Amino acid sequence: MAGLDQAPRLDRVAHLTTHGQMPRYRPDELVELAENIDLRGRGGAGFPFARKLRAVMAAAEGRDTGTAVVVNASEGEPSCLKDKALLLHVPHLVLDGALLAAAAVGAEDVVIGVTRPDVEQSLRAAVAERGPAGRQVRVQALPERFVTGESTSMVNGLNGGPTLPSGQKIRTSERGLGGMPTLFSNTETYAQLAVAARLGALDYRSVGLASEPGTVMLTIAGSTVVEAPLGTPLAYVLELCGLDPGQGVLVGGYHGKWLDPGSARIADLSRGSLAAFDAVLGAGAVLPLPHDTCPAGEVAKVTRWMADETAGQCGPCFRGLPALADVLDDAVRGGGRTALETIEARMKVVRRRGACSHPDGTAAFVASALAAFPDEFRDHALGSGCGRRVVGALPLPKDETPEERLVVDWTLCRGHGLCVDILPDVVRLDADGYPNQASMPVPAQLRQKALRAVRRCPALALRIQD
Repeated sequence: MAGLDQAPRLDRVAHLTTHGQMPRYRPDELVELAENIDLRGRGGAGFPFARKLRAVMAAAEGRDTGTAVVVNASEGEPSCLKDKALLLHVPHLVLDGALLAAAAVGAEDVVIGVTRPDVEQSLRAAVAERGPAGRQVRVQALPERFVTGESTSMVNGLNGGPTLPSGQKIRTSERGLGGMPTLFSNTETYAQLAVAARLGALDYRSVGLASEPGTVMLTIAGSTVVEAPLGTPLAYVLELCGLDPGQGVLVGGYHGKWLDPGSARIADLSRGSLAAFDAVLGAGAVLPLPHDTCPAGEVAKVTRWMADETAGQCGPCFRGLPALADVLDDAVRGGGRTALETIEARMKVVRRRGACSHPDGTAAFVASALAAFPDEFRDHALGSGCGRRVVGALPLPKDETPEERLVVDWTLCRGHGLCVDILPDVVRLDADGYPNQASMPVPAQLRQKALRAVRRCPALALRIQD
């Protein structure tokens, strides 16, 4: 993606200087191009883009409703930054691809659904730089939530309704924006289309694999955006970022799959290679877990966040995911074999019953973690733990609520140690049997236990403080 690393942002003039004018394509030529380079969606499922184009064209035949193009620029998962990078640095590349697709399907409107204010500002500036000529491009802000990027959820929001999944098996290619056949795809997909349209199929295929040509955008460890040819060894990309597989690598984000260190060292960045490990790149998030963090605690934190991101429309999501997060927390805090068995039962309850893919994806994330880190989950459930803190290696949005802390009054503390029995994930004792810190952060889900520790302290040496 030329220009992505050259300047803070390419305006229209700099964009044309870097990339040149966009060539014209007839509808059949664009479909042929997308098919020739096997362009796939880069937001999750990896659906062939040529099939999407054909589906919208076929649905529009004989109908007077027109067609529309939607760019999914929501990127609601905190481990993903690649689409943000594209939209902040090379927004015109994304607009080029979307407008090219709009011309092919005969759409008068291109609508971009965004959730970040900085992305919205960049896109509005890019639209203004193009002037009033040509197709109308509308940028619309939507709530920043995990489920916003689901196709029916975004379309509902763009249509003026709640930004929630419809709960029905509706194809946006048949009925999407304003009830029209709608081409719905991810930010990077349109950018890749614009690159391929300028290069042509032959030059585009000169990079990557013969079976999977081109490049892919990745977010490594929630902080570094990398563009790599398809087929590049995963371990090589991690090494470029100064990382190693650590305890394992989560591929595909929080609906993705954990690879053990050995698998991560031999896997390539391709559908074929990752399929051998039952994994997909999804939205391009790659998260190595460092050795100094607790896998069980990291997974429990993400699961709690995913449960909080429920759309609230179906039982598996509204009730099932919080129940799964609760029992996972219980296991991490020493809930015994019963807690581990209950995790399996909770996952069965939410699978294949949700109104969208969120319950299934979250359950799959937990199941993969249990398979990848069985010893750590067992040690926590049986009470011994792994001896490591949760460092936040799996990124989550910053909690804006005031942080509560457990505070020790050293003039009263007598080293009874009851606090560590109640709050082993918060309190650590020093060699003399006293808390090793005077002030310790209390996670929201442990607040009730912290209050119990305050009440049970024989010396009345503890208090909760904002």
